[in-house]
Amino acid sequence: MKKQQVHSELQFKAVRSSGAGGQNVNKVSSKVELSFDVPASEGLSDVEKERLLQKLRTRLTNDGVLILQCDEARSQHKNKDLVIKRFFEVLRKALTVPKKRKPTKPTKSSIEKRLNTKKKAAEKKANRKPPDVG
Repeated sequence: MKKQQVHSELQFKAVRSSGAGGQNVNKVSSKVELSFDVPASEGLSDVEKERLLQKLRTRLTNDGVLILQCDEARSQHKNKDLVIKRFFEVLRKALTVPKKRKPTKPTKSSIEKRLNTKKKAAEKKANRKPPDVG
């Protein structure tokens, strides 16, 4: 991923925010919407695009556009910085490949412990039966 190129492909839109801010809310567009077109991105390789489309499919529009918004701060600039940080965090999480699980063998002591408990349970059940008179 070419962070600089991806950063230049981001599109921003300022929208009026709800919440704290008094009359400022009614006048200033402090909420920031970030949109990023995953399939059209030139900063991502084809493998990375596929991974993002797969991992983020619930967060993408039908066209494959990721939309994030931020209205936490009263300042548009702060909200823009926050939404950019959040965007790169989302990308980083989606692009990390989890390690393969290596199956391990059970230890000798755990095998013995399991077999002993099975034997005890079997004995307990065998003792419940009436004795064989033959």
